[in-house]
Amino acid sequence: MTGRIPPAEQVELEAYRRFFAAAPGAHTAEVAGAALLALPGIASTMLNRVSGLGLQEPATDEQLDEIAAFFEPFGVEYAIAIAPQAQPAELTGLLAERGFASGYAWTKFTRAADEASASITDLRVELVGPERGEDFALVVLEAYDLPSAGAALLAVAPELEGYSCFVAYADDEPAAAGALLVLGETGWLGFGSTRPGFRRRGGQRALFSARARRAVELGARTLFTETGELLPGRPGNSYRNILHAGFRPAYVRPNFLSPA
Repeated sequence: MTGRIPPAEQVELEAYRRFFAAAPGAHTAEVAGAALLALPGIASTMLNRVSGLGLQEPATDEQLDEIAAFFEPFGVEYAIAIAPQAQPAELTGLLAERGFASGYAWTKFTRAADEASASITDLRVELVGPERGEDFALVVLEAYDLPSAGAALLAVAPELEGYSCFVAYADDEPAAAGALLVLGETGWLGFGSTRPGFRRRGGQRALFSARARRAVELGARTLFTETGELLPGRPGNSYRNILHAGFRPAYVRPNFLSPA
């Protein structure tokens, strides 16, 4: 039985597909509507992952075999995101039988695109084009502590079809960044990041406001975003910024990590 992928997952899935299709060194494949995404040059399960498994149709052992075969040549650890709507119900058990371990879950958030969210910052927020892709990449690399090899990958984001990329500047220095993709009436906000030396200056809240306004201009009615689950001992700044921007938690989505 096949079905429609929920909008909250579909818009994120499309955002990743477009990014990986253009990123130098990236590898992609599709299995029953799920996107298989690999960046073997960067050891991060945020960028080596499977999104949408079990949503278009129930996942099978054969599909899990295809996923394993796709990632095997790259030798990277990867994550499989399992949304609450994923089928079959025993999918997490199938992963456990194959040696997958439960990793750090993400919380999915939603809000109406027309809700106002005030922000105060001394940073200057700008919608940037391809000529400032390096500014966008610099922020994301430093914020997520990614290797410098990822600069060329991230710099393509402002060139992607449907992407709106924003950078917040302190004078002329890139301080914070975020991206938006609108798909029909749904918008996805991702790549939210702030360089360590510019935190606590309201950059992310201002970027949420700017992206929400842009989403409305592009016809979105509902916005989605995600960040790591709020847990004791883990930083929660991103989680709190999302709540302050008017989002509400929709569900927690586990990530299952591939065996060594």
